[in-house]
Amino acid sequence: RLACTCLLKRFAPRLFRLALQLTGNPDEAEDVLQEAFIQGCAQVADFEGRSGLGTWLHRIVLNTALARLRRKSLATVPLEKDYLGTAAEQDTLVDQAAGPSDVVLTRELGETLERAILALPDALRAAFVLRDIEGLSTKEAATALGIAESALKVRLHRARTALREMLAPSIGAVGVE
Repeated sequence: RLACTCLLKRFAPRLFRLALQLTGNPDEAEDVLQEAFIQGCAQVADFEGRSGLGTWLHRIVLNTALARLRRKSLATVPLEKDYLGTAAEQDTLVDQAAGPSDVVLTRELGETLERAILALPDALRAAFVLRDIEGLSTKEAATALGIAESALKVRLHRARTALREMLAPSIGAVGVE
C-alpha cells in the first residue's frame, strides 16, 4: 500500500498530463488516472523490469485512456469543457510583458492546437503525445505503445503531417509563421 502511494506521488502529475492530453477532459483524465493506478497497484507483481517503471505506468494509463475513448467513441469535444485552470494557475502562465491581444492570440492558438491534437486518430494522438508532448524517447514511446520504433516514427510523421494540415489555415489567419 505504501509503495502504491509512493508511485502515485512520483508519477501522478506526468501521467495526469498524459491522460488529459488523450481525453481532453480533466474529469475524464482523473478517472483514467485512478483506474490506471488501481490496475498498476494490482498488477505490480507482474512488472518484469524489462522497461522503466514510468514507461510501464505510461502504458497502463495509455491503454486505460484508449479503452475509455473507444467505449465513448466521441466524434467531437465540447469547447465549453476545455480546462482553463484556476485563476491563480492562469496568472502563472500569463507573460506579464505581453499585451492583451498577444495573450488572446496565444490562448486561441493553444486551444486550436489542443482541438487539432484531439481530432487525431487515437493511435496517432497517442504517439504524438508520448513523443512530442511528454518528451519520451522514441524507444520509450514505442515500448509504451507496444510497437516497433519504425512504426512509431511512421505514426509520428502521419500525426505531424495531419496537424500541419489542420493548423495551416489557423496559423495563416493569425499571421504567425
